[in-house]
Amino acid sequence: MPQLPATLANLSPTELRRATSVTVQHYEQAAESFWQGTRDHDVSENIAALTRHLAPNAAARVLDLGCGPGRDLKTLSALGHGPVGLDGSESFVQMARAHSGCEVWHQDFLELALPQQSFDGIFANAVLFHVPSQELPRVLGELNASLKTGGVLFSSNPHGPNSEGWNGDRYGCYLDLETYRSFLTAAGFVELEHYYRPPGRPRHQQPWLASVWRKL
Repeated sequence: MPQLPATLANLSPTELRRATSVTVQHYEQAAESFWQGTRDHDVSENIAALTRHLAPNAAARVLDLGCGPGRDLKTLSALGHGPVGLDGSESFVQMARAHSGCEVWHQDFLELALPQQSFDGIFANAVLFHVPSQELPRVLGELNASLKTGGVLFSSNPHGPNSEGWNGDRYGCYLDLETYRSFLTAAGFVELEHYYRPPGRPRHQQPWLASVWRKL
């Protein structure tokens, strides 16, 4: 397990539950406005970053972790893959099922129940930063265990100076590349690539860190 910087939090069990429940409730209350505001976001760069590292010319079983209302599930399905969605918000689960026609699971990110060695890829777009840093090693280990050998994890998170806490009603953990890399390496992943988003801007105008990892 990597050594956590002193600026990161050490939450009690009660605080951990609140970090998840309040964050999920925020998305529950804003489900429709969130869908309207994000349904046309272009994340094709991120989907391509995952799919180019999957086995060529083969339909892949992909877990869309934190699938939200199902935008990317529909895209992955249209590309010929077999995506399964997962979200902590019941409203998002229902919306994703209706929008994509895919199987979607309702699970808490801190209480995952994933099948072992089942997925070729995991698409975690704008979701893992909601996992408190002290739980991140365990959650990453569970994601690793759910991937087949050689499986691929895509992750995109807002990066920052290794700090975490509340941003309104959402809990977030904002890591720099080196710290995030140490978490993923300790969880049994090897880095394939990383980049910052949006493309074509100076680094200080690129709040998102995207990275791709392969299960050893």
